[in-house]
Amino acid sequence: MGLDDDGGGGRGSGAAADGVGPGGFDPGTPGRRRLLRAALGTGGLAVAGAGAAVALSAGRRPSGPAPSGPAPSGPSLRTEEERSAARGGALVRMITIVPQGVARPAGLPVCVALHGRRATARAWTDLGLPAILDAAFASGVPPFAVVAVDGGDATYWRRTASGDDPQRMLLEEMPGRLARQGLRAPDAAMGISMGGFGSLRYARNRGAGFGPVAVLSPALFRSWADADAVGVFRDEADWRAHEPLLHQDQPHGRPTGVWCGTEDPFCAAARELTGDPVQARFTPGGHDAPYWRKVLPDVVSFLGHALAARGG
Repeated sequence: MGLDDDGGGGRGSGAAADGVGPGGFDPGTPGRRRLLRAALGTGGLAVAGAGAAVALSAGRRPSGPAPSGPAPSGPSLRTEEERSAARGGALVRMITIVPQGVARPAGLPVCVALHGRRATARAWTDLGLPAILDAAFASGVPPFAVVAVDGGDATYWRRTASGDDPQRMLLEEMPGRLARQGLRAPDAAMGISMGGFGSLRYARNRGAGFGPVAVLSPALFRSWADADAVGVFRDEADWRAHEPLLHQDQPHGRPTGVWCGTEDPFCAAARELTGDPVQARFTPGGHDAPYWRKVLPDVVSFLGHALAARGG
């Protein structure tokens, strides 16, 4: 059962067969635009498949993946649904994950986690994030809470033509929802693919004091031709207003961590993220769930230590 069409069905290996090297792709070629469409599940091409949910039961750490299905809850996992005015009245799921064994969750820094295209907040539990967060805390990584939320199918976490505005939901509605759980507004953000785009946009909205931000396989576009190929943006002006690569003079997370597979069609764009400081890891892998599972422990360690260094 796949987590989304922005996930792990092996398109990275297919890209490599087309002659893609570690440096990414030529942004102007029709072949690259086809690969971008494939990586985002458009044109009938699915890249997805995030594998399994991880068993999480009270008093027991998971020993490995379990078959996909409803994510079990335990002391560290809370799921709730609420209507969002910013998203046109949509019922929005929010999943709060806290490392097991934390004595006072209310004092933890909070990281918002944004999913990819055709996914939901469940993408993060399907990737095994609760177990990864537990293991990181047990190994000495400073603890933090993660809050995953539904942001819509292909919104790119911005206001769409229909009026669906997940970015406004994050800025205006999420702090209140967190406060009702005794948690503070997010101190950090992370995102996969479309969620990477959204995380960088969210950091820009939050301003110079916000960070850290971690992006995995961020769906960024080096040209309007590339952006237009995925069929999401209303026009070039819509893309230019939101594209993180076009606003690098503005805050986008301090520090910013970038993880991207060298066989990912977005690798060349991800290499163009700059700033002070940007910590980038480009290792073999595609735009798929196996790659994200592989790097998530490093992502969690980066966020935990960066939040602790900020006094979070």
